[in-house]
Amino acid sequence: MIARRELAAYFGAPLAYVFIVVFLAMSGALTFKVGYLLETGVAELGAFFRFHPWLYLFLMPAIGMRLWAEERKTGTIEFLMTLPVTPAEAVVGKFLAAWIFAGVALVLTAPVWITVNWLGNPDNGVIVASYLASWLLAGGFLSLSACASAMTGNQVIAFVVGATLCFLAMMSGVDIVRTAFEGWAPGWMIDTVVSLSALNNFETISQGVIDARTLVYFVSLIVLGLVANCAILEFRKP
Repeated sequence: MIARRELAAYFGAPLAYVFIVVFLAMSGALTFKVGYLLETGVAELGAFFRFHPWLYLFLMPAIGMRLWAEERKTGTIEFLMTLPVTPAEAVVGKFLAAWIFAGVALVLTAPVWITVNWLGNPDNGVIVASYLASWLLAGGFLSLSACASAMTGNQVIAFVVGATLCFLAMMSGVDIVRTAFEGWAPGWMIDTVVSLSALNNFETISQGVIDARTLVYFVSLIVLGLVANCAILEFRKP
């Protein structure tokens, strides 16, 4: 019920279509103008998926910022909590609606996939895995953004906090962070920090390697975000 209500709200507002157009335009521009997809002469979509984490760093908080902040600002959160659903069901419903909406935007990029199949013979298994990685990454970032939205009634603050959380989740495994731990931290701690990087786990799946550990990582990130969301709502009951 909550998911249907939220999906209807998404597609009933112009902002949803603006988001889809922006996502398609930016992903296309980065793929063809920065990633030089056609100039490489290779039938693969690495240049397309390479930019998704950076797009999601801003676009997923833009979706997630309204999940709870808008409810608090308009005062409809009190009405929502009187519905015959538990707070956990409301959290999951709102998240699923946002995740499905992000999935719809992702599916609309299918013409790029069709293009590379028309131009050559790509490894479609790797492309399917990359789409899965992209959707899982979107889900992880949305769960963190929902937490930020639950903290405040200001959507701008929710966006900034959400983008910061997503950035921290993404960058924990990059070389500069790893270097900061080398020399004083034990090997197991460095490996743990690297394994917590959303970017590293995204790249693993997008290379066609669907490892159980990467799937557990994204599922855990989503679940952790939803649990934290429930805890924040409980703490900040209207």
